[in-house]
Amino acid sequence: MSLAQQWRDARPKVAGLHFDSGACSRQSFAVIDATATHARHEAEVGGYVAADAAAPVLDAGRAAVAALTGLAASDVIYTSGSGHALELLLGSWVGERTLACLPGEFGPNLAIMAANGFQVRALPVDSDGRLVVDDAARALAADPPALVHLTALASQRGVAQPLAEIVAVCRAEGIPIVVDAAQALGHLDCNVEPDAVYSSSRKWIAGPRGVGVLAIRPELASRLEPPVPPADWGVPMSVLEKLAQGEHNEAARIGYSVALGEHLAAGPEAVRARLAEVGRLSRQVLADTSGWRVVEPADEPTAITTLEPTDGADPVSVRAWLIAERGIVTTACELARAPFEMTKPVLRISPHVDTTAEDLDQFAGALRDASNR
Repeated sequence: MSLAQQWRDARPKVAGLHFDSGACSRQSFAVIDATATHARHEAEVGGYVAADAAAPVLDAGRAAVAALTGLAASDVIYTSGSGHALELLLGSWVGERTLACLPGEFGPNLAIMAANGFQVRALPVDSDGRLVVDDAARALAADPPALVHLTALASQRGVAQPLAEIVAVCRAEGIPIVVDAAQALGHLDCNVEPDAVYSSSRKWIAGPRGVGVLAIRPELASRLEPPVPPADWGVPMSVLEKLAQGEHNEAARIGYSVALGEHLAAGPEAVRARLAEVGRLSRQVLADTSGWRVVEPADEPTAITTLEPTDGADPVSVRAWLIAERGIVTTACELARAPFEMTKPVLRISPHVDTTAEDLDQFAGALRDASNR
């Protein structure tokens, strides 16, 4: 049985077409059942007793993240999502607050950086928004920031960044590198041993909403001082224990761990290859759609395809029409998504491994109808 068919059979039948995995993918029956079963167990024995019983499942999720990132399971904590992870990390940073990132950095990330007093400088990129590694290496050597932050795959553009190469550059320069893998985990190869990496459950891994992970190498963790509890209280907690404390949705974490296990069982390489195939097919089908321009190179190894309007169409209203009239879910990316790079909104599709050529043809026809109304 093909990977696409396995994915489809493992989930409820979709109502229409779901081309929005970059925002929130579709959970499997197993993930839904695991989440609900844990919630029921909380009602039966109490939330904290149920959490103790679920510890092996959560440990398996940490081990899965470790396998996908090259870090250790002991380096991994659960969070409520990617933004929460970045806030935890930057809010605990001690010392100089300078940071280098891509010009197309995710808007909410930039807001978290600013709120934590980081001065941001841009890394060099080419016309596709892809990091130019040699130029970046020279810039980092000449004027090293305290941190490099790399979003491995952007939200508003399906261009894969040279992740392994820039991690090697930062290691050689002794600059910690933090990787935003919200769009990359389960989509691209993230097994590059960065100093820190964070991601969300709900995107390509297809877990529940409201949960994510943050993994930090011990060398970087030793440089952090989480503000709660205050260091001078002398509370015997490690940095990761301090970062991990607080109320959370244990059932969602269980579901995420199951989704991570499903991803490993499917084979990360096979999933990556299929997503790249879906992306190539998407761009091929959509290349000649009147009124729209495909932004990504045709052979970009991602399943994210963005469409820039050329005849004045409004991606926000087109997205709403596609949902209301055809049951097709996409994303409208507005300028706030990447305020230092975007000049006009785009329509994004992010189909998963189960997408067929017929699905894409159906979408292309609907897009033409939406543009001509």
